[in-house]
Amino acid sequence: MADGPKKIFAGAHIRHLRQSQRLTQAQLAQKLGISTSYINQIENNQRSLSAAVILGLVDQFDFNLSGLILDDSGKIAVELQDVLSDPVFADLKVLRQELKVAANNTPNLTEAFLHLYKVFQSTRTQLGQVDNALPGSESSVAPLPYEEVRDYFHRKDNYIDELDLAAESFTESLGRSRADRVDAIAAHLQDRHGVQIALGDGPSLRSFETSTRKLHLNVGSSRATRLFQMAYQVGLLEQAGLMENLLDSAGFHTPDAREVCRMTFANYFAGAVILPYARFASRAAALRHDLDRLALEFGASREQVCHRLSMLQRPGQKGVPFFFVRVDRAGTVTKRHSATSFQFTRFGGSCPLWNVHQAFESNQDILTQLATTPDGMGYLCLAFAKSAPRTSATEMPRKYAIGLGCEISHADRIVYADTLDTSDPARFDPIGTSCRICERGDCSHRAVPPIARRIRIDHNARRAVPFQIDD
Repeated sequence: MADGPKKIFAGAHIRHLRQSQRLTQAQLAQKLGISTSYINQIENNQRSLSAAVILGLVDQFDFNLSGLILDDSGKIAVELQDVLSDPVFADLKVLRQELKVAANNTPNLTEAFLHLYKVFQSTRTQLGQVDNALPGSESSVAPLPYEEVRDYFHRKDNYIDELDLAAESFTESLGRSRADRVDAIAAHLQDRHGVQIALGDGPSLRSFETSTRKLHLNVGSSRATRLFQMAYQVGLLEQAGLMENLLDSAGFHTPDAREVCRMTFANYFAGAVILPYARFASRAAALRHDLDRLALEFGASREQVCHRLSMLQRPGQKGVPFFFVRVDRAGTVTKRHSATSFQFTRFGGSCPLWNVHQAFESNQDILTQLATTPDGMGYLCLAFAKSAPRTSATEMPRKYAIGLGCEISHADRIVYADTLDTSDPARFDPIGTSCRICERGDCSHRAVPPIARRIRIDHNARRAVPFQIDD
């Protein structure tokens, strides 16, 4: 199941570069020392970029390589497939290869289609048609502003360079050992902003009184949680201008989405303070992504470590690209980020064969799973359960499952894969995004038919699934 080196297809990037320089294909070919037919094949994604061509682009045009490295056409193709799973497109049958061609060859048109769908979805929500047209599991499970912010971070590979650098600089400025960072940040808030820390009980994890300059933290929270909430407050107080500029450039469609993103920016800053990029990325690689050892070394929680691992996408210092997800007991995704092609559905539930759902049955042990998605991509999936502390005896306990995963090509860098046979295809569980998208015809756990396929009912035979999917 090991994947070979990934080829870089960047037809849209090269075409845009050529047109912006007002060059013909022949003129660009001459500058790069290759044939005109080669340029034509590159622009139509029939050939990948060779090392010589990439070096020529950098030399001749000071070409920004991050545009190639961060090319998210694979993600866009999955997002298109997810959008087309909306029952409004039930009568259409679009092949997966068509989606990949559209994402690679016409990225601007694809972006326009996705934007148009978001406008349609917003209008449908405002008119109150979602619950009527998509009852039950097919209604939107998250407020539209949250979806817009998630899309923004998805396009950014869950990495915001300016905020990350600011958080790293702040951590270095504390000048104290990691063991007493809670005291260090408390002293910083007091000296720099006149903010006092007060511990108390109640439903809030954090509450800031602007009149008294008191930051109330829940005494029942873990030390890692209190550290995070203090760093969150520092972000709001000291990075307000940067956040405002980032929000302006994001161009959100509603004030609600803007405020959700402001909160997410502050969360991002806090996570980057607790787990500063360069130091954390270095230790993660050295420890081969041992979650418990990283949590112990940085005074963080497992969830914080997993979340941060999904954010290590700094150009020139990239870590393993992970996806991260948090699911509640009802199967609702409450957090999700992905630096991989792995995508989470908006309509219907996720695959029951995915180990993140089995984590609720474990005793917070880390479960491992080798899995393949319908596109043939192999993944190493980790999952564990997490319980939030109660604030009183009458409060119902909150329990979540955390999922973390990466493409199988990175398995040799992950300690949890050491006991797994990644070379045997039989060891990989076939999972899907959701039943409505997954086209596997032989799954006994299928809940509903795939939208793009017809079904047959055999009245003389009954299997685990009451229908058969036509080839």
